[in-house]
Amino acid sequence: MTRTQIQLPDELYHRAKRFAEQRELSLAEITRRGLELFLARFPEVPPPKAGWSLPKVRAGELKVPLEKLRDIASKEEEARAFHG
Repeated sequence: MTRTQIQLPDELYHRAKRFAEQRELSLAEITRRGLELFLARFPEVPPPKAGWSLPKVRAGELKVPLEKLRDIASKEEEARAFHG
């Protein structure tokens, strides 16, 4: 068994102490039972599946090589001059 130390608000401590005394139990025993009830009520959540991670966004990468962009821009300028 592991020993531990906890901090309780004064009123909670006094209520728990009275509760324990009325039932002839130790404060440690009602604390253990309370934790068991709490953990039974709220079962452990399974860990996330291994291998899954948030998708990575690769922002800022050029999808078209810079030389190709220059060529596209140049052709667009020629088309505007021709039609404009």
